[in-house]
Amino acid sequence: MGYSDPSGRDLLGNRSLCFIFICAFGLVTLLQQILYGKNYIKREMRQDQIFTYTLSGMKTSGQQFSRVKGDETANWTGPVNFSDDGSLKPARNGKKRYLEMYDGSYEFNSTTCKEFRQEIMDVKVLTMVKTADLFDRWRNLQICKWEQSKAETNAFKSSLSHCCNAPSFLFTTKRNTPSGTKLRYEVDTSGILHISSEIFKMFPDDMPYTKSQFKKCAVIGNGGIIKNSKCGKEIDSADFVFRCNIPPISDKYAEDVGYKTDIVTINPSIITERFQKLEKWRKPFYEVLQNYENSSVVLPAFYNTRNTDVSFRVKYMLDDFDSQKGVYFFHPQYLLNVQRFWSLQGVRAKRLSSGLMLVTAAMELCEEVHLYGFWAFPMNPAGIFITHHYYDNVKPRPGFHAMPHEIFNFLHLHSRGILHVHTNPCR
Repeated sequence: MGYSDPSGRDLLGNRSLCFIFICAFGLVTLLQQILYGKNYIKREMRQDQIFTYTLSGMKTSGQQFSRVKGDETANWTGPVNFSDDGSLKPARNGKKRYLEMYDGSYEFNSTTCKEFRQEIMDVKVLTMVKTADLFDRWRNLQICKWEQSKAETNAFKSSLSHCCNAPSFLFTTKRNTPSGTKLRYEVDTSGILHISSEIFKMFPDDMPYTKSQFKKCAVIGNGGIIKNSKCGKEIDSADFVFRCNIPPISDKYAEDVGYKTDIVTINPSIITERFQKLEKWRKPFYEVLQNYENSSVVLPAFYNTRNTDVSFRVKYMLDDFDSQKGVYFFHPQYLLNVQRFWSLQGVRAKRLSSGLMLVTAAMELCEEVHLYGFWAFPMNPAGIFITHHYYDNVKPRPGFHAMPHEIFNFLHLHSRGILHVHTNPCR
């Protein structure tokens, strides 16, 4: 029987279910916090044991380590100790130390590095941990010298080949999109573009790149994490370099981002906003592209109907200036397949970033892929605030991309030895 007042009304009545629901929710939340706390304590105890060492038979004086915990920053110089199998010996003083900016001399498959890699892979979804906890795990992994896993890489390439097949369908070509084709747009799927003979002439005969054509590739994101990295020379040493959305590569930034560019994407919105759709003066846009020397340009001409004319104007403009640059258009079916592939990996967004599209293509076209300038958080792994881009602090439109989830997947691929994510300064 429910509680009632003298008039006979049920005091709890319809509120009972709401009250029970609130109690249940509170209980579940409490259990989650208890479980999280146990895992955190176990990880802290393990880290407490591994951060001060003596290198057997080698001199290590002068090695610099830093520890960042909240607002506290301290430096420590001391010896490092390896066991014969490459694992770390317990610290005598029991103090926790983050080996940030370390030389990276631990072997990727050593016992310690396997543990650090597993700590990243144990996080199945980004919401499982706090950002600071993810940063801690990533910083710990920086003591490990990255090494490609051929087995993991080949398996991942195989899955991409089955779903997407960049060597055949990355761009529209005369081979995969014959004249007379009714091409469906990526987003405006109800819209169909008839490939006339004039449009057909703009396509290359076949894909300009083949499977695993390049040994070492660098994909350059525009994130502020690459600022002051001094990675320019390392980037320029790659066999093939991808860049996103015509970023500045002048002398002002070259020390960090380099000059070399083999492919650069152009978002049609940039042409619309900065260059008036190329309806008036075209030379300013042409001069911007000259910074990338002989690189090819790629546009999502068939993302929606609005992109098509603007993208075609880029091709016409370069032809008018007798430019030798290749102009390619992403195949809409390839981009749809890429979107579906990453959706299964937890990246669900209205639109994938240009960076993720290029990384996906690079995984099939290159033997080894290195990422620079990819980060999706307002702070770097050391907890220091950074600008959104290396050249400005303009934020993207909210809700359009799922950048944190993209980066989270990159960290997993790094831990598996599939690609190399660079977030520390280069030497």
